[in-house]
Amino acid sequence: MKKICLLFAIFIYTVNAMAQMPGGMPGKMNGNGGGNMGHVYGKLTDADGKPVSGASVMLMRKRMDSASKKMKQVLLKGMITKANGDFSFDELPVMGAMLLKISSSGFKAIDQEVSFMPKMEPGAPKPAAGAMPSFDKDLGNIKLTTDSKQLQDVTITSTTPPVRLSADKKIFNVEKNIMSAGGTGLDVMRNVPSVNVDIDGNVTLRNSAPQLLIDGRPTTLTLDQIPADAIESVEVITNPSAKYDASGGGAGILNIVLKKNKKTGYNGNVRAGVDKRGAINGGGDFSFRQNKFNFNAALMVNQNKGRTTGTTDRVNLLDTPQTTVNQSNFNKTTGGFLFGKVGFDYFVTNRTTLSLTGIRVHGEFNPNEVIDITTDSLYNSGKISANSDRVTSGHREFNGQGLVFGLKHIFPKEGEEITVDANMFGGKNNNNSLYTTNYFNNSGVVTNTELQKAVGSGNDKNFVIQSDYVKPFTKLTKLETGVRAAIRSRTNINNNYLYDGNDYILIPSAVSNYKNTDNVYAAYATLSSGIKNFSYKVGLRAEHSDYTGTLTNSGEKFKNSYPVSLFPSVFLSQQLNNKQQVQLSYSRRINRPNFFQLIPFTDYTDKLNITKGNPNLVPEFTQSLELSYLKTFKGNNTFLGSVYYKHTDNLITRYLTQEVDPVSGGTELINTYINANSSYSAGAELTAQNYLTKWWDISTNVNFYNSKVNTTNVSTLSQGALWSMFGKFNSNFKLPKNYAIQFTTTYQSKTNLPVNNNPGMGGPPMMQSQSSSQGYILPSWGVDLAFKKSFLKNNAAAVTLSINDIFKTRVSNQYSSSEYFTQTYNRLRDPQMFRLNFSYRFGKIDASLFKRKTSKGEMNATEGVQ
Repeated sequence: MKKICLLFAIFIYTVNAMAQMPGGMPGKMNGNGGGNMGHVYGKLTDADGKPVSGASVMLMRKRMDSASKKMKQVLLKGMITKANGDFSFDELPVMGAMLLKISSSGFKAIDQEVSFMPKMEPGAPKPAAGAMPSFDKDLGNIKLTTDSKQLQDVTITSTTPPVRLSADKKIFNVEKNIMSAGGTGLDVMRNVPSVNVDIDGNVTLRNSAPQLLIDGRPTTLTLDQIPADAIESVEVITNPSAKYDASGGGAGILNIVLKKNKKTGYNGNVRAGVDKRGAINGGGDFSFRQNKFNFNAALMVNQNKGRTTGTTDRVNLLDTPQTTVNQSNFNKTTGGFLFGKVGFDYFVTNRTTLSLTGIRVHGEFNPNEVIDITTDSLYNSGKISANSDRVTSGHREFNGQGLVFGLKHIFPKEGEEITVDANMFGGKNNNNSLYTTNYFNNSGVVTNTELQKAVGSGNDKNFVIQSDYVKPFTKLTKLETGVRAAIRSRTNINNNYLYDGNDYILIPSAVSNYKNTDNVYAAYATLSSGIKNFSYKVGLRAEHSDYTGTLTNSGEKFKNSYPVSLFPSVFLSQQLNNKQQVQLSYSRRINRPNFFQLIPFTDYTDKLNITKGNPNLVPEFTQSLELSYLKTFKGNNTFLGSVYYKHTDNLITRYLTQEVDPVSGGTELINTYINANSSYSAGAELTAQNYLTKWWDISTNVNFYNSKVNTTNVSTLSQGALWSMFGKFNSNFKLPKNYAIQFTTTYQSKTNLPVNNNPGMGGPPMMQSQSSSQGYILPSWGVDLAFKKSFLKNNAAAVTLSINDIFKTRVSNQYSSSEYFTQTYNRLRDPQMFRLNFSYRFGKIDASLFKRKTSKGEMNATEGVQ
């Protein structure tokens, strides 16, 4: 449209100029006898030196109006600047003055006089005889100034709602969030309804950790590495469509949408902190962009000095009389974690970007634990209680490295693009643990000591490649397609030894050495469109997977190939009057058993937590249905209500049974996995966002749900369905002199035990939850508080003091039961944790340092440029 208007203006001016010139011709000789030999050229740039394309440039000259007999400006020539900002006019009259008029949306207009004749200043020497003026006029780079008034007017008239529902997601606009200004992505998330962020920065969506995407693509960035000022909106996807992995993002997806500005420059921030035990954390990140290149780097280190206390009380129902096992444990873990990342972006053209990122990870941890144990034993003389303690000391080390490659190409048609992403990551680990168990008599004297040692190592290799293509047909209709392959392999060596008085002897029956590969291949297509206020999005995903495994000691092999499965998704949305919207969605997803759950080998590494795989496991399939309603009130206060239902067939869940321990010869409880008949979860989630004053806002999130796992196929005991509630209240205060306070409280009512898909990596003895069909969690609540003070220019620096679990109430209390036992256990980790943190940001906080995307206006200006 801009080009059409300019051409029309040039046409009108030209006709008018021709009417004013002798003979109706604008060339040849002007009235002063000068020839048309002049050449004027230059380049338009913005304040950062970047070219301004698509600007209107016109050369004007004064002429006598034959009708009014007055001088007026008429057009000589005009054009639109090229993609590199260049403009050029030739065959211009060399005598007389001309006026250059420049205009472009978002910039102040410029009027500049142009003349080929030298300007004679008072007192200046006269030009030499015979000297001729230059008929080539280079105006150089003409810098355009941003029209802040014009931009301000546009901003004032913009009324983007804080919450929107699209075809398959809830979109929360956070661009104008006051509390998150100058912070990170974590500060943004703390103000997004349905998303819970604890004081440690752990993000959950409906009580589970979601998958994080940036602009719809996988990322290795964390939320605290993304400046809040770079984020435009957050898309919450509780029921992912066919576009996403059928086996991934089961807890939902958070997609961070970045702003589209394109400033060059640099930005970065540095951080440092300490907690009440002296554990330090620190790091920083830096990004720099110049011309076609962007560089970014990040380094983080976190020290760990965690403390955990707990008790376990178990009653063995099969003994007559019944016997008990009571444990009291104290865990102390020290160590640290180091993460480094270096990335490069190369902007091949205005539409094509190549990215390459390298990652390095190193971690070392030293877990130490003391467990006091009282165990009942049955003898002919009756039941006798024996006391013992078990001391565990260990060392774990992990080293990983990876490469992430990305390609993105945007086509001239708005919305059409193709992306290719490849992610390679591998790592090696080493671990060793020494278990010392001391047995005491009734007088407290050690009568026997048992020593057990576990030594292990392994490596992981992961390769994921995917490509997505978007093809728009109309403004409302578009087709999205893509393919994906995930190839994973793992090798594990874990040897167990018992001390016989002279040396440690390998126990063949307690050796866990294996290697396996796991591959998933997928393709999808989705079609979205709409009619007036109604929109829809339908999709279908196809996935095939296979795995192979080998027990390296025996050479025994296991494999399975799952046939192609189809995963449909449907999303319907209707806009109503008075800022209301209703959305209905359906999807089908899968969870495949991993090799740890399938391997038919009993792991006796930890005799108090013996695990075994089940080779008869089959995949579980889940169907989800969700209905949402959104209402926006005056002052951008919002209410979002959702009801949802999930049904799973062949649910994979952890289960406790009894088997003979080949090491001790006794009967032991074994943690294994089963396919339950089915499970369901149904609930209603209510979220309200309220801005009470300019300095006080609150968000309230309540989730009522009913859940049950049906295990009648393996047991006559099955936990009944429970109605439960999870609630979160968040209050933010912005106080004078750049002080801020955040108050958060959470409450979890009595609920079924979570489905435990722990892949057999071990953990604190007797500290794992059992199947959700075998017990429940008792109610718990907790309160967190944080204070923040910002200072220096533009609030670039900040000091934050946070207090986690102020009242020591966030205790995990669980009860579980089966035909073999009843058990209660509680666990408390790092209560009343104080953390003091300092952060400082510098440079330009700009989204272009994380993302390259051409907007509609830029695409118009760069058509044909490759």
